[in-house]
Amino acid sequence: MPVLTPITFTALFKQWRGGDQEAGEELFRMIYQDLLRLAQSYLNGDRVGQVIQATTLVHEAYLRLFGKDKVDVECRGHFFVLATRQMRRILIDLWRKNGAAIISHHLDSLPPENIAGSEKKADLDLIALDQALEELEKIDERACRVVELRYIGGLTEKQAAEMLGISVATLKRDWTFAKTWLFGRLR
Repeated sequence: MPVLTPITFTALFKQWRGGDQEAGEELFRMIYQDLLRLAQSYLNGDRVGQVIQATTLVHEAYLRLFGKDKVDVECRGHFFVLATRQMRRILIDLWRKNGAAIISHHLDSLPPENIAGSEKKADLDLIALDQALEELEKIDERACRVVELRYIGGLTEKQAAEMLGISVATLKRDWTFAKTWLFGRLR
């Protein structure tokens, strides 16, 4: 199987958008493992509980992204930002339906490290987090994407910066702002 480069991704995506179903199938085969890793990091540990399997989450996101209303994607990074957002929405819908929206997590994974008490465990209402992210998106869309990719998607700083097409330094500034804003909003 060929390596998926940004150029290969864009070419296959354009072919698929033009009606080439084989290009769409090849594209999905090439991105499947990345989507699966993303889904697994969403479902990692005690952050979200077991409301869905990673493969099911990938397939549901695939249906939303590759369904009858084809998404418009600028590049590979943009696609993964959209995939991350769809996975978040799928999980929020499941949490609302199943009432499993409160989880235990380490606060040091969200607020700035200099906030007192960040080593303690606390409950996080995932519905409240989702609503806060919707508000953050209106204030600073890129900072919201950083949270989706880093905190929810579990990507490293470098991976998230590449997906967003920004430097690691810019990502760190956005991450610090977003954590501070969310911590204040979710108190």
